[in-house]
Amino acid sequence: MAGTRAAIRYAKALLNLALSEKKADKVNDDMKLIANTISENTELANVLSNSVIKTDVKKSALLAIFPKLNKLTGGLFDLLISNKRIDILRAVAEKYSVLFDEYNGKEVAQVTTAVPLTKALEKKVLAKVKELTSKTVELESIIDESIIGGFILRVGDKQFDASISNKLNKLKREFILN
Repeated sequence: MAGTRAAIRYAKALLNLALSEKKADKVNDDMKLIANTISENTELANVLSNSVIKTDVKKSALLAIFPKLNKLTGGLFDLLISNKRIDILRAVAEKYSVLFDEYNGKEVAQVTTAVPLTKALEKKVLAKVKELTSKTVELESIIDESIIGGFILRVGDKQFDASISNKLNKLKREFILN
């Protein structure tokens, strides 16, 4: 994604400012709303990234779409517009939420399975993940039929692959090498 490093810088600055003003939770709610809205609405994403559209039109569109935002979030709009970086608004919003979760000791664990997880299995996976990390964990379930069966668990930068497709690939490599 273009502007990722810049998005991290803006997100860190906004988080520090929000923490100092004790509004980090409210700004995080705004950031989640902004990231979800832009990711679900390609027309809005196209407007923000289009260099032909004037910045005042972009700002008025954002204020019309998000009328009840925190003052700090509105300040972010102004800052990104004045620096001609409004096209990275979605990335800033996503990075802010990640940084906010890290600050609060939360982590997202991704579980990829071939079929949807049952509630009982989801509880077992959450219990196992909590053993591995001292942080509060939120489970994100991804369905990918190409793994055939089993699961792939990602927590932070660690990955545990217990999928059938992985085991078949290992077996295939053993046959090729022997």
